[in-house]
Amino acid sequence: MKNPIIFWYRQDLRTSDLPGLIAAAATGHPIIPCYILDDDTPLQWVAGAASRWWLHHSLQSLSGELSALGGHLVLRRGETSAVLQDLLQESGAQHIYCSRMYEPWAADLERRLHDQLSAKGVTFKRFAGALLHEPETVVNLSGSPYKVFTPYWRRCLSRGEPTLPQTLDENVSWSNQSLASDHVDDWQLCPTQANWAAGWNALWSPGSDGAHRKLNDFLAKGISNYSDGRDRPALECTSRLSPHLHYGEISPREVWLQARSAAAQFSELDGQIEKFFSELGWREFSHSLMSHFPDITERAFKEPFRQFPWIHSEAKLKAWQSGKTGYPLVDAGMRELWQTGYMHNRVRMITASFLTKHLLIHWREGAKWFWDTLLDADLANNSSGWQWVAGSGADASPYFRIFNPVIQGEKFDPEGEYIRHWVPELSRMPKRYLNRPWEAPEEVLEAAEVKLGSDYPLPIVDHKAARDSALAALASIREE
Repeated sequence: MKNPIIFWYRQDLRTSDLPGLIAAAATGHPIIPCYILDDDTPLQWVAGAASRWWLHHSLQSLSGELSALGGHLVLRRGETSAVLQDLLQESGAQHIYCSRMYEPWAADLERRLHDQLSAKGVTFKRFAGALLHEPETVVNLSGSPYKVFTPYWRRCLSRGEPTLPQTLDENVSWSNQSLASDHVDDWQLCPTQANWAAGWNALWSPGSDGAHRKLNDFLAKGISNYSDGRDRPALECTSRLSPHLHYGEISPREVWLQARSAAAQFSELDGQIEKFFSELGWREFSHSLMSHFPDITERAFKEPFRQFPWIHSEAKLKAWQSGKTGYPLVDAGMRELWQTGYMHNRVRMITASFLTKHLLIHWREGAKWFWDTLLDADLANNSSGWQWVAGSGADASPYFRIFNPVIQGEKFDPEGEYIRHWVPELSRMPKRYLNRPWEAPEEVLEAAEVKLGSDYPLPIVDHKAARDSALAALASIREE
């Protein structure tokens, strides 16, 4: 009997196109799939409340997927190194395979585990599988990492199409050892008291099956108007694959292949598919930045912004978090986030700009809130996205770009469907004043049954004054 191989699941909760699992199966050794809930992860990067809800359901899905193939997912909770040592001793395994992660703390853990296990004669192998391009393989002619998206993505595209997804052999040897395992329900990952996630089961289907259904639905319905429709939050034109990709329930190679196949069938989709691919490219770029510049998760990428005169206001931060800023599009986005665990990408940029440039609150406060409330909370995407909007990141939005939430609402939610849905107290406001209710005559407010200051808040800041303050703050660090 060959010694078993432990396949350590992380953010790769699938069985298809999973290089590490396929490599383990190819050895012929019995496989022990396991997942470890490590609460000793650096405190600030422990999965947020929304992510833990997703993880609960994704693990349930993976367990069922493995059971159908003849395997059994072992669940353990504790410090990763200690749990793996226990599993090695209990099972007699001499090999651990896993998928690579790119978070700074995760990369450090992989290095420590490799050194610790190698010293004990245990083989520790990590495999790619989360990205189309490994960060160290996409560099400029001088061998340095890219800091601007367009040349980065051009270089990626020049490398040709991604390799085809791999399939798992049907005759995998799964370990039949009876190893102790927790039950995912015992981990209490889902909220119970004040169950704000109660309606999420109707909105989301975590797991590989749900990921493939989401992709198929997007390619059948949303992709045809993707280039323009992706900026309209009231329309269903985005893929909403981000939480599935974060937890590795579907590989980016599978997404690429299916999208490319759709374009091959309908030539009119070529431009839409290429735009969709560029959004996958931003995901790749964010992970490349985090891998090469790990400090991007905690401090400004551009050094002058480390001296930016942020102003913290707990009252304004809470107004932003709860969707009570008095700017309807901002409030609609923040309420969508709280109620669904998701926010449309265009609105993410607008709400982030409002926090950092209208309120001058540090981008880290916004990143922290998104980390806890987004189902697709991803350290690379979250960090680079917030820094991009704040102006402090790589290839950042120009420092002087300050989104006007009124104009943004009128442009990207022209009929007001998005705002009326998420800010129902304004549902009867006429379109003319929907994004600027404070300008509405009293008779218009009365007809819409809106009392500003009680039914809906007055703006917590004046746009022009806030813009002037932001430009002055930005000028102060540019002069240093």
